[in-house]
Amino acid sequence: MRVVADTNVVVSGLFWRGAPRQLLDAARAQLIDLYTSPALLAELSDVLLRDKFAERLAAAEVDSNDLVMGYAALAKVIKPADFISIIIDDPDDNSVLECAVAAHAEAIVSGDNHLLNLSSFRNMPILTANQLLKQISK
Repeated sequence: MRVVADTNVVVSGLFWRGAPRQLLDAARAQLIDLYTSPALLAELSDVLLRDKFAERLAAAEVDSNDLVMGYAALAKVIKPADFISIIIDDPDDNSVLECAVAAHAEAIVSGDNHLLNLSSFRNMPILTANQLLKQISK
């Protein structure tokens, strides 16, 4: 299954246990194929540099660049061709949709209401990590 994960899911999966971590584990086990883009990797890098993650990074003795590069190695990095601008309140979320279109994703995973409220985009369901895990465990 081809999946695009929003940055909030990736960050949660990198730092905490739970469904987002299980989603990354499913990709490591090759149960799903994760896709990302340069824009999503840049957003991940920016988010990981926020002060609220500094202590967690220091405790893990890991650099934010290492996490970004590790995720880039786990996911397939593609360059979207389409420009999408349907989410006005949080324009960065459009990058998730652009990546999903380019990846021909079968699902988009997010914890962000701007995306979840769409419920689907171009026939791709927009799910929480829990919802996707239920689908792949069937």
